[in-house]
Amino acid sequence: VNFEVRDQEILVKPSKNFQATKIQVLPYPGFPTDLQPQASVILTQAQGKSIIHDPLYENRFQHLHELRKMGADIEITDPHRALVFGRTELIGSKLNASDIRSGAALILAGLIAKNQTQIENISQIERGHEKIEEKLKSLGAQIEKV
Repeated sequence: VNFEVRDQEILVKPSKNFQATKIQVLPYPGFPTDLQPQASVILTQAQGKSIIHDPLYENRFQHLHELRKMGADIEITDPHRALVFGRTELIGSKLNASDIRSGAALILAGLIAKNQTQIENISQIERGHEKIEEKLKSLGAQIEKV
């Protein structure tokens, strides 16, 4: 990923050649568990085998079951580890947001998927992301709350 850190901002440059990696979730200042679901989506687009290790909490992989419905090649090896094999073209599907973090990740997956994605249980998303559909529309996303 190409990025530049400035005084009060981060400039992220487009990248299409993501490489597989290992994400080790740790308490601050390590990789945050709250970003693990979104990172999982990005790893579906990385070339090769990625490893996600989230030892902080159990049951943080609910979104991975939903990503599998979209065609992601993911193996949950134990309650704290998963393997993500990429690069996978995600296909729109009917999904369920089990919590705030998973819901945000599923929106991200829907934005990069081929065809339409329908996410149910959006109250989970709305608890933490007010008017997210309007914010994403302002960025050019094709998203609609029904």
